[in-house]
Formats: sequence, structure tokens, C-alpha cells
Amino acid sequence: MRRIGVVTVSRSDYGLFRPVLRAIEQRSDLEFLLYVSGMHLSPEFGCTEQEITEDGFPVSSRVEMLLSSDSPEGMSISMGLGCMGFAQIYAQDVPDILLVLGDRFEMHAAALAAVPFNIPIAHIHGGELTFGAIDDVLRHSITKISHVHFTSTREYAERVIQMGEEPWRVTVSGAPGLDNLSTFRRLSEQEMRDSFGMDIAARPVLVTYHPVTREADYAEAQLNNMLAALSSINMPLIFTSPNADAQGRRIIQIIRNFVAANDNARLIENLGTDAFFTLLECASAMVGNSSSGLIEAPSFALPVVNIGTRQEGRVRAANVIDVSGDAKAIGEAIQAAVRPEFRRQLTGMINPYGDGSAATTIIDKLESIPIDQKLLVKRFHHVSGPGAEL
Repeated sequence: MRRIGVVTVSRSDYGLFRPVLRAIEQRSDLEFLLYVSGMHLSPEFGCTEQEITEDGFPVSSRVEMLLSSDSPEGMSISMGLGCMGFAQIYAQDVPDILLVLGDRFEMHAAALAAVPFNIPIAHIHGGELTFGAIDDVLRHSITKISHVHFTSTREYAERVIQMGEEPWRVTVSGAPGLDNLSTFRRLSEQEMRDSFGMDIAARPVLVTYHPVTREADYAEAQLNNMLAALSSINMPLIFTSPNADAQGRRIIQIIRNFVAANDNARLIENLGTDAFFTLLECASAMVGNSSSGLIEAPSFALPVVNIGTRQEGRVRAANVIDVSGDAKAIGEAIQAAVRPEFRRQLTGMINPYGDGSAATTIIDKLESIPIDQKLLVKRFHHVSGPGAEL
């Protein structure tokens, strides 16, 4: 029995991991150890561990690491606490492979703590770029301490190889979050109204805005510009909570103040995958700076107004309207996004992040790859010429 340690630190990565966990459950020679940490355990961010238990997944260990702080110092200390907590977990019970995803500082702590234990690390969503966030640095750092890589596009696979990773370690899997498209339960209008108090028949605008950690001094002004633009839109507004990055709590408070002053706005701390995908399907547009606008939204041909630099560098489809943080520009982009003619142009569009079969590709590889010295001892792969080939 091969045991896969899976680290989840937020509602966003858990939604991506769900199909992977289901795929592991279906293999007789695999089992998972689910490590829950970060925002999942924080009342400030909705205590989203409950969603995991409701899905029936057993939690192996919990690692408390988040300080109730909005500062860079608080983030750094939380990373240290995370390393300590995960080290204690690995010292008690070492998984055969550790599976991590993305670029969160909590996820980085879990991966870094595994290095002294010589645990092979498999990383999902490497090779991507987000110039506006420190997540960019953390993602590339996780890549360099990982032994197996699952990328969401070929372009990202080539970038991982350009970073010196051996081609045989890299698999283009697509984005596992898209696997949920075939399994999520579309909630009815009444269910959405009863659970969240929202009228999806009115085709609301979904708003998800996260801290811009490389532009901390400008982030609040950019948020206020977005809210000023939204205040002139005569449509229902559904806000989701930001990540636990520096200034995240300040952003939540500003959004709460806006929602309190605007009857057409609601803040939902945790939608869950079924409600989130239902909302992507029925919304008029998505506004903010979330990766979901680039990765999941194209599958619904949902127009997205992507604000600022947070997602700069990522592959995007035709549904994305990139705009600066200026209030006038944001307002004009929203007006363009909700026009029926723009939506009609997106009919039949192809999502560049895959077709919803990532989990099987990932688990086939984790099930079959030999755990030996070839896997554990990494060699630097030298790339000749301007590009890399798989």
C-alpha cells in the first residue's frame, strides 16, 4: 500500500484536490493521509475544515500555523510555525510521497519541512507566473524542492524544465479543478437562496479580490477603486473572502463595510465547490484578481474582468479582460464584460487548462513511479537553445 500525504491549507486548493482524493480512494493499492492546515482551521476564514469532513474524507493531522496578523512579519512567523508543525507530523509518520499544490506560503512550509525527511514531493500547478504576488517566488521554490511535477499546460511544463528539472519528472496533467465540472451538483435557485440568500436568477456579478502582495502599498487603493466601479453597477454583487495574505484581513473589513452600505451586495465567506461552480455557471461576469477567473471560468464561457498585476504572466483565454487598477477603467471593463454580445463571442471557447481528466493522470503517475534513488537524487537538466522539449 503506497501512502500519499496530501496537504490542504485553504478552500481554494481543497476544491482542486477533491477529485484527486476521490481518485486515490478508487485505487486498491493507494491511500491518502490528509494534512489540514492554514485557513481551514481559522474562524476568520470560515473554518472550512467542515467542508472536508462533510465530504467524508478523514483528516489524518491538523497543523495550526496562522497568526491573527495582517503583516509581512505575521506571514513569516506563520511559515515558521508551519515548518515546525509539519516536521512534528512527519517525525511521527512519514508518507511515501507528499502531494502539494500551487503557491501558498502555508503549502511552502509543508513542502520545506519534508526536505530533511527525504520525502519525495509531487507538485501540482508548477511553472506558472503571477508577477503581482510573492506566490510567484513560493511556487518556483516548491518546484525546486519537488521530485515530480504536474503542470496545467505545456507552456508551464516547458518552464519547469527551463528551471533545470529533468523532463521525465514533468507531466502535463491539466488543472485538477476542472475535473469537478463533471461531478459537481448544480444547486437550484431555491437552494442558493436558502443557503446563501442570493438570487442567482438575477445573474449576479461574482467578485473575488485577493491581496496584491508585491504592491502592498497600492492594494487598498486598488480595492477601493474596484468598489467605486462596482457601486455604479445596478446588478447583484456576490463577494467571496480573500486569502490570508498580508492585508487580507483589512480587505475583508473594507468589503464588509461596502456590503453593509449596499443592499445589492453580499459577502459569502465560503461557498463550497458546488455553489461556486453553480455561481460561475449563472453569473453575468466575474470581477477581481483570482486565478479562478483564468482557470475555471473559461469552462463556463464566463466573462472575467481581471484587475491589476496579480495574475500577470498566466495563460489566459478570450474570456479575460485585463484592466489596470483605475476606477474608470474597471467600470468600463465591467460594462463591456456584461454585454450580451461579448458573452456570445465566447460560445464554444476552449479552456487552455485542460479537459477535466487531470486526477487520473496524476494518480496513474503517483501509483506507478518507482520510489528509488533515481527519483530522490535530482540532477540539473541543462536546456540548450531558447526553448525546452518534453
